[in-house]
Amino acid sequence: MSDLKAQFDKALQDVQKLPKKPDTAAMLSLYALFKQASSGDCTGKRPGITDPVGKAKFDAWSKLSGTSKDKAMQDYISLVEQLGK
Repeated sequence: MSDLKAQFDKALQDVQKLPKKPDTAAMLSLYALFKQASSGDCTGKRPGITDPVGKAKFDAWSKLSGTSKDKAMQDYISLVEQLGK
């Protein structure tokens, strides 16, 4: 397992132990970075107006299209570290 993957896996555990719940923008960033790091570019159809949460998640993830999985992992790790302070 690569060092980056190990750090990413640790950040996935650390996010569950944050002292307070992140705000909505941070939660969307965490979701989008996780999806980009684990699945790559956004796929599927954008949810409609009846699913505002799904639409926000889709939009956040699709903004990261073209970002490498390694870069997404690094950004996720950095965000978790910032939120933990």
